[in-house]
Amino acid sequence: MSRAFAEISFTPSVRALQAQNGSAEGYAKFLNPDADRADRIGPDEAEFISGRDGFYQATVTDNGWPYVQFRGGPTGFLKVLDHQTIAYADFRGNRQYLSAGNLMDDGRISLILMDYPNRRRLKVWGNAKLVGASKNPELIKQLQDLSYRGRVERAVIITIEALDWNCPQHIPQRMTLEELKPQLAPIRAELSRLKSENEQLRSALGHDH
Repeated sequence: MSRAFAEISFTPSVRALQAQNGSAEGYAKFLNPDADRADRIGPDEAEFISGRDGFYQATVTDNGWPYVQFRGGPTGFLKVLDHQTIAYADFRGNRQYLSAGNLMDDGRISLILMDYPNRRRLKVWGNAKLVGASKNPELIKQLQDLSYRGRVERAVIITIEALDWNCPQHIPQRMTLEELKPQLAPIRAELSRLKSENEQLRSALGHDH
């Protein structure tokens, strides 16, 4: 757990409940000025972020409600621009503009990046700003994957406020079809071999008759 995460998340009401339930003393060390702040992207975080093909994103409506959605794209569409900045190209969708509208009013944003096969999870807190595609075409070019069809409307640029790696204890292990290919390849090869062997036996039995 990071000090930056604790400073954002351990509000007075949260601290009161920790005190009430006996965990305040244990968590107090994360608020110590000497604790690792963890608000910069290091090599491990950069590699992890660049390997994702989707993430969960939370914004805040102007009437105080959280809004969570899943953002997906080609692997690596969430780019690391520097040690404290990430960004992605926002494509034209159903034109509800829920997240974009929220961010125009309140730039606070939170992401959860998942690696289900390896049971890893990275939480990100930051402040986001929107940049129209026509305002900074060079940035859009840097963020856009030309193999991914879609019209880019804006860039979402996130300045990191806190990062936190989560315990894997309750993360289920799941794999996509693409991730299962290496495991399925030997099985498919064996099935193909058995199918060929079966056809040869059928042919041999047919010739005997």
